[in-house]
Amino acid sequence: MTHCILIGAPVDEGQRRPGCLMGPAAYRVAGLPRTLTDLGHTVEDRGDVVPAPGRGQTCANAAVHHLPETIAWTEALAAAASTAMPDGLPIFMGGDHSLSLGTVAGVASHADAAGRPLFVIWLDAHSDFHTVETTTSGNLHGTPMAYAAGRAGFDPFPPFPAPVPGENICMFGIRSVDPAEHAALAETEITVNDMRVLDEQGIVAPLRAFLDRVRAANGMLHVSLDVDFLDPSFAPAVGTTVPGGTTFREAHLVCELLHESGLMTSLDLVELNPFLDERGKTARAMVDLVGSLMGRKVFDRPTRAF
Repeated sequence: MTHCILIGAPVDEGQRRPGCLMGPAAYRVAGLPRTLTDLGHTVEDRGDVVPAPGRGQTCANAAVHHLPETIAWTEALAAAASTAMPDGLPIFMGGDHSLSLGTVAGVASHADAAGRPLFVIWLDAHSDFHTVETTTSGNLHGTPMAYAAGRAGFDPFPPFPAPVPGENICMFGIRSVDPAEHAALAETEITVNDMRVLDEQGIVAPLRAFLDRVRAANGMLHVSLDVDFLDPSFAPAVGTTVPGGTTFREAHLVCELLHESGLMTSLDLVELNPFLDERGKTARAMVDLVGSLMGRKVFDRPTRAF
């Protein structure tokens, strides 16, 4: 049994398509608390994080938008994450992926204080490896992995506490990377399991290889699950759809393997935009995946009538 701590992160400023701020409410309505309690876990809902007002920070990159607000979210979510980690398994309900600027920072701070290495698995169509200086879209949801890895170019963000070494990061399901991100990733030890790797090797071998490294190091594992990790044919409620994502079966296999490892210590659920959904289809799919992450097996899955 796990004590699950639900933390709403209604972040909408990291991209330009409004709606992600409704994500936390959608997860609650789609039955996330009930799914967890039905699996025998305890649930504590700490409500939605409310950041302080932005402080008017600026940067040299004119493309960047909502910089002060994103920094405020980063600081608030880092504090919420570091406070929650000693009490159970925090599940951050987003919100766009810029929320991970804060959640991973808070988790990293906790892991450092505990004397354990932090590992991150990034389940996403995108590498999110731009910096404040390099982003051409100005959308800061494309920067959190670079921030966590300690890349330069994040002023005026607070310095990332205990940057995550490249060999402790696994990107999984990647299929949309800008040339500048690709060049930067090539200089790191980050494992990039893009969709070609998964097509050639399957889901299991690359994932187990990474989990074996986490286990051998007695690491803590942060899982960041983006809606666009999934194929948009069954998960359309995201503003950054990329064809060719994981299928329903592949996504559940990933989640079941993560559960069986017993290594996950924190979880992001990001980029759900209920305004783009089809009668809650994507929200329910994401809640279903959390069920697999928390112990539901494929043969436990109920029959549904659509």
